[in-house]
Amino acid sequence: MTLDFSTSSSSSSKPSENNSDSLSSPTRLSLSDGSEDQLDRLQQVELARTTHMSQWRAGTVQAWLEVVMAMPMYIRTCSENVKSGKVLLGLTDEDLELGLGVSSLMHRRKLRLAIEDYREAENGRGLSKAADMDHHWVAKAWLSDVGLPQYSQAFHTHLIDGRMLNSLTRRDLERHLNVTKKFHQVSLLLGIELLQLLNFDKEVLQARRIQCEHQNLDPLVWTSHRVIKWIRDIDLKEFAENLQNSGVHGAVMVLDPTFNTDTMASTLGIPNSKHMVRRHLVEEMKNLIGPARADAKQDYEHLGLGTPPILLRQNSLGRPLSSTGRHTDDEGSLRRRAVKPPTGFSPKARSGRDLSCHSSYGSLPRDVRDQTPPRAEGSPIHGYTSIEVTNV
Repeated sequence: MTLDFSTSSSSSSKPSENNSDSLSSPTRLSLSDGSEDQLDRLQQVELARTTHMSQWRAGTVQAWLEVVMAMPMYIRTCSENVKSGKVLLGLTDEDLELGLGVSSLMHRRKLRLAIEDYREAENGRGLSKAADMDHHWVAKAWLSDVGLPQYSQAFHTHLIDGRMLNSLTRRDLERHLNVTKKFHQVSLLLGIELLQLLNFDKEVLQARRIQCEHQNLDPLVWTSHRVIKWIRDIDLKEFAENLQNSGVHGAVMVLDPTFNTDTMASTLGIPNSKHMVRRHLVEEMKNLIGPARADAKQDYEHLGLGTPPILLRQNSLGRPLSSTGRHTDDEGSLRRRAVKPPTGFSPKARSGRDLSCHSSYGSLPRDVRDQTPPRAEGSPIHGYTSIEVTNV
């Protein structure tokens, strides 16, 4: 089935000088009638990056879909049906599926989130920082940083970008991205929570990581590689390689209320019989993680984000998990205590509207929404009571 979309165009679509930096450029091209057909693909991409979506013509829409969104497979149906950015802004989930042939639920979600971001940018706020995180960066750099590069192909296939990261739930990870190990799910969700705390600003994240590359400070932002380096630095290098592909990174160590020295020792493969080695690890982790958790509390309070998950069980370091591996709500269930999202690109960050693809806003079919469990605001870790590391 092919939908017959009407064509919308603008005779003079030069953006105003008051547009935000993310949608303006000193070398801005004109979209006046008759000029677009002469532009090459790179110029069209530049137009997509520097002008409001409502001012795009057909060629710019196609260039955006092919190059920026990395979805060339939908170019043919797009060229037949979507003749302007205004039409693109009005597409529903049903239009994407039936009109453009986007059968993949995750691909439709990516398009919907991007369109919503561009719609909000029309109000002068500019695109979200998450827009700077393309799926190549997520699949390669980000997954490597959180210590789970083995899922790179799945993330790449579903074109998971920064906006998509902000929407992922545990069910998404398990159903669509084949992340079945609970600890790996938690590792990814806490990695996303770190991005939320930093407003998805890659430059801020990188700057903080550079500052602590050679100092045992700010472990919240440590990559998995930095954690391995720290393990070597505290004279446990014979166990360091066991952290490869384990999903242990700084945000897990600081924000996971159940991550303690027994968890780290088990992941490192330190035998229970090596009591003195484990005691050494206890002291080193207390010195590193204790202050970091206190700093995280202050950060959450300063940003008005409520109670971070780490505060629910502050004495977990050096204390073994319960024999059942589960904890009661009184011990700090993350199921009830989620944090609010930071200002910036988050489901309700702009205009009070919920931009999450699981919300009632937007156009996901009701049966899809009903199958997806609701997320607590801002905290991707919502729904976990404890975390066990097994076979990582």
